[in-house]
Amino acid sequence: MSEQIGRVAFIGLGVMGYPMAGHLAKHASSVTVFNRNTAKATQWLEEHQDNAAQCAIALTPMDAAAAADVVFVCVGNDDDVAQVVLDDTGALAGMASGSLLVDHTTASKALAERVGLACAAQSVGFLDAPVSGGQAGAENGALTVMVGGADADYQRAGPYFDCFAKKHALMGEVGAGQLTKMVNQICIAGILQGLSEGVHFAQRAGLEVDAVVDVISQGAAQSWQMNNRAQTMARDEYEFGFAVDWMRKDLNIALDTAKQLEARLPLTALVDQFYGDVQTLGGGRWDTSSLLKRLQ
Repeated sequence: MSEQIGRVAFIGLGVMGYPMAGHLAKHASSVTVFNRNTAKATQWLEEHQDNAAQCAIALTPMDAAAAADVVFVCVGNDDDVAQVVLDDTGALAGMASGSLLVDHTTASKALAERVGLACAAQSVGFLDAPVSGGQAGAENGALTVMVGGADADYQRAGPYFDCFAKKHALMGEVGAGQLTKMVNQICIAGILQGLSEGVHFAQRAGLEVDAVVDVISQGAAQSWQMNNRAQTMARDEYEFGFAVDWMRKDLNIALDTAKQLEARLPLTALVDQFYGDVQTLGGGRWDTSSLLKRLQ
């Protein structure tokens, strides 16, 4: 992508936000970042001060957002989003009429609707836009973005998404992005449990896991998780980004929403319990493929 985009604020420099903001800095006219850990913001600025964008650090989300055309948020959960967006020194307090807020946090539909209403009251556009692809996807600019909101706001955000995403799509009105991300996490949970059982079975049967994966990944069993995690699972390696603690947060959002929708998610509920077992083993920060550990 070579098109220059406007003035950006990015709030939240975690394992996802840090590289996403970096990709934006290659194309934006300016990027101002805020992170509650100011040392992380300082590190980001040192790495990106020579990029195309004029980069800076702000002391509050409000200050970061004050001169931005588009404000991006990527933090931990509903409470974090409410704090950095809706508090007295939150982003919305600094945003001008006609600007756009994009929340990349995986959060609840109710939170998206709450923030959307607050933005509308100030004539600020809003998109809930959770992402999938993990830390590697963020670093490589290859995320998938699931978006909820107005089409005009989505079209405006498209060139920005193109900086760090291989795919983005408008799924419906505000909240639809979060609902789509719930579907994503539901599917991943089931796939990882099946993969864990398959790897466990292969090991107990005395098979060479790499050889098994090489064969079956060419057939109907193939998945991203198999291609990228089966071999590391077999080596008992679980340091690949998205943590069990965060997956449980996401699954709990999905399960709570399922109750409201009267949708039945028996496998998701079971895998959520299995992730609880992994946490009990001390694996809260292991990546989500660590379901295998509870079988061993």
